[in-house]
Amino acid sequence: MHLPILLLVLLTLTVPSVSTSSQRELGNLRSPDEMTSGGLLLNSAGGLHEAPALSTDVDIQIAGIIARTRVVQRFSNPTTDWVEGVYVFPLPEDAAVDSLKIRIGDSVIEGRIEERARAKATYKKARAEGRKATLVEQERPNIFTTSIANLGPAEEVEVILTYQEEVQYDQGRFSMRFPMVIAPRYIPGTTKVAGFSGTGWADNTAEVTDAARITPPVVGPDRSTAPPAQSGSEPQRRRPLRLHPITIAVQLDAGFPLDEIESPSHAVRVRADRGNIYSVRLDAGAVPADSDFELTWRPITGSVPRAALFRESWQGEDYALLMVVPPQPDTATAARLSRETIIVIDTSGSMGGESIIQARGAVQHALTTLHPEDAFNIIRFSSNFTALHPDSQPATTDAIKLAGAWVDRLEAGGGTEMLPALEAALAPGREPRAVRQVIFITDGAVGNEAALFSVLQSKLGTARLYPVGIGSAPNAHFMTKAAKFGRGTFTYIGQPSEVSEKMSELFSKIDTPVLHDLRANWDSDSVEAWPARIPDVYIGEPVIIAAKLSKEAEKIVLEGRRGTEKIRIELPLVGGSKHKGVAALWARRKIASLMNSIHEGESLDRVSVDVAALGVRHHIVTRWTSLLAVDVTSSAPPEAELDTLPIPSLLPRGWDFFGLFRPKRQETLPPSGNTEAADARPSTRSILHPSRRPTVAIGQLTASAQIGRLPQGGTSSALLIWLGAGLLTGGGLTWRSRHRKVPEILLPTAGQ
Repeated sequence: MHLPILLLVLLTLTVPSVSTSSQRELGNLRSPDEMTSGGLLLNSAGGLHEAPALSTDVDIQIAGIIARTRVVQRFSNPTTDWVEGVYVFPLPEDAAVDSLKIRIGDSVIEGRIEERARAKATYKKARAEGRKATLVEQERPNIFTTSIANLGPAEEVEVILTYQEEVQYDQGRFSMRFPMVIAPRYIPGTTKVAGFSGTGWADNTAEVTDAARITPPVVGPDRSTAPPAQSGSEPQRRRPLRLHPITIAVQLDAGFPLDEIESPSHAVRVRADRGNIYSVRLDAGAVPADSDFELTWRPITGSVPRAALFRESWQGEDYALLMVVPPQPDTATAARLSRETIIVIDTSGSMGGESIIQARGAVQHALTTLHPEDAFNIIRFSSNFTALHPDSQPATTDAIKLAGAWVDRLEAGGGTEMLPALEAALAPGREPRAVRQVIFITDGAVGNEAALFSVLQSKLGTARLYPVGIGSAPNAHFMTKAAKFGRGTFTYIGQPSEVSEKMSELFSKIDTPVLHDLRANWDSDSVEAWPARIPDVYIGEPVIIAAKLSKEAEKIVLEGRRGTEKIRIELPLVGGSKHKGVAALWARRKIASLMNSIHEGESLDRVSVDVAALGVRHHIVTRWTSLLAVDVTSSAPPEAELDTLPIPSLLPRGWDFFGLFRPKRQETLPPSGNTEAADARPSTRSILHPSRRPTVAIGQLTASAQIGRLPQGGTSSALLIWLGAGLLTGGGLTWRSRHRKVPEILLPTAGQ
């Protein structure tokens, strides 16, 4: 994925530079080489001055399968000017964001949910009147934007967000993820369109109409960059800097004794408190926001319940969240069916560094699972795509050996034209098998998710799609929803050491009959449960249902089939744990189902009205509702003109910055098993000639002005973005930390 070359941090100002009076409020003059403890640098007439950095504290409370997270983000204005801060940040794709507070000194302003267009108008009015205001908007289910108006000279402000989500359970292991970084996303399409006025590096296109709002400025990794001296030269390398320090504290009350707690992404310290409650903190204290935080915990064998029920009474109605783990199938007598396996591997620029190593390893592992009665093919894609063979081939020993050698020579580079590769993978082949499975290995760093979901909805047929997320910050929204539309399951691989274990788990699921045709039968017609259609369930996965109960509901019966075997599970709706937030999780699931219905042909107007109503009623941020906090008094002087300060994002840990942002070069591909393979696919296309297939923008508000042309992903030469004349440089320290398992003495054993 080629992107425009950026400086370490990009600061957009509406004035030529920081004013002379503002310079006195900044820190000492600094060059990037002199920065050792990390920070931001503001450009002024006198040079680069040190400025305070953004910091974030995260507190996560986990009870059973529900996690409630409090995020405190601190902003400061080191200048003597009045400014507006804009910060684009990630959250879990299923997060129900329901609370906003802003704290300025001793003053606290509570936020409220409003319909998005109305909230935006109120925010703009408050900004123009000189009042403090904060607006939280959802750009994607996992991308949010915080805007802060009228931040005064030398003023500090805290923005406090809270949300809740369900933890994940799979193969006997619970897990949760806190995303820290938005990976640079490839933006397809060439037609400039009117849309939001954003602060991102990408221009809005016909395929991604909100690109300017989901592409925050990017900070270089440990060897940060300066502009290249000339086109084609390598970026200058400088000493590493730090940015965006984040602290994370977790209180884990699983409800049962644990065998282990670990973080595959970060080194952690764990302390066993009273009962089965554990405290988890980052071993390093504050870390840079360059890698998603993942925490996993495994119960002592036999201690995890097969079902869990959480309840809440909210505004006179009863809500329930139910988790059921189906019984394990008897695979001893199950006959294996022949398969056609299509392996798709992302070789775009964003897959450089550690990611391409993980991806090649995942493909190699997939090849080892093939049987002589199977057929297979491999497709690699970046700016275009190439298939190893024109069609699937029998999985002979020689064919697998040839494929392995071809995969070993794959390198990362180019754009991320995912859609034609997905269409090719779903196209019917000439080697029919009983089962057709598509293994899709990518980081998902694209902005046109809606178009991809539509292709899955219309062209999946009888195939199943299994996304494999690669890297330290994959696009989980794309991965999880693609798995749902593809009737498959999502696997995440965070580092090369996990490839074998995670791919083995995936193929264990694939080789086991799924639990399908699931129905939830309630003893009352007044129950409203989501999802309305329960997806297929793979071995080791639970069924999770959120329901608004009626007074008459006393039990639920789950029925389905696994192969020829009938499954029936009856559970009484009595007891359970009372937990705040179950109603919001029910609303979030209903909203997700409504959003999915757009790809099934439902009216956008109807969906937007229903989603907005749910967001307002349950006080959560959605695509059509926002959180707004406005001070009643003015603080900025009438003559003040606001500068806009977009807060930059780090590059995900392990990404190859110099491969990603270097000037575009000709891609070199390994020869295919059949030299005519590439030419045999007429749909293969270059990034320079993107598809002109019309796409429909989902949920975009009408813009008041057209956005100017900005450099696009996939540009053919190195570009610098200058928005206004303000310039902020800095850098990011890549944090190299290995996961650390909990010392055994900190964990209770059975009998303690």
